[in-house]
Amino acid sequence: TTLLTTIIFGLKFWILVLAQMATLSNRSFLQIECLLFDFILRVCLNMDQWLNACVATERTITMIKGARFRKKKSKRIAKIVIIILLIFIISTSIYDPLHRRLIDEENEDDKRLWCITTYSSSLRIFNSVIHTFHFLGPFIINLTSSIMLVTKRSRQKSNLRSNQNYKEVLFKQIRQHKHLFTAPVVLVILAIPRLIISFVSKCMKSTNDAWLFLIGYFISFIPPMLTFVIFILPSKF
Repeated sequence: TTLLTTIIFGLKFWILVLAQMATLSNRSFLQIECLLFDFILRVCLNMDQWLNACVATERTITMIKGARFRKKKSKRIAKIVIIILLIFIISTSIYDPLHRRLIDEENEDDKRLWCITTYSSSLRIFNSVIHTFHFLGPFIINLTSSIMLVTKRSRQKSNLRSNQNYKEVLFKQIRQHKHLFTAPVVLVILAIPRLIISFVSKCMKSTNDAWLFLIGYFISFIPPMLTFVIFILPSKF
């Protein structure tokens, strides 16, 4: 999903630039881009967050079960979970392209095309709830899995070393594996602008405050690009 997100984001960025420069003006193509690209990006971003949560959960289960952990069974369950997640995320996002459309903006200098969403008040509330769920759900699972993982490992080491009490081992494990706690926090902080944008039902003026929205929108794409750096490289479990 990380690679697909990066590719789609890159395409969307250059299409937006070319469209605003009036170099790309095919309305049919821009209509398709408006309907599909944001939807695909939304699915990929949510999928990436939930997959990170699944990895954290599997890592915790591996630690708890130890030698009783069955790798083949885990792979089979992982495939089923991925399919269920994909269906769930698509089904909770499918309303978005159905309420997107292109609008023309004309001023004294030039003419632009913008892709906008038009939600009813009830759908706007539903959209905010779904965004919040996909935002907090993976974060809570990541954090809970990290806490369970460190406490379980500390308990195991404390039982093996009678000269150290549990609290000493626990604090040592927290220091050694602090990346397990900092990574979810960093990702959730970077994803906050996208959540805020989902709550802001404002028609922005392209000449005034577009950059504020665009910067927040672009920042929200940093987490999937940092997945390998944050979750894989520092891992010592």
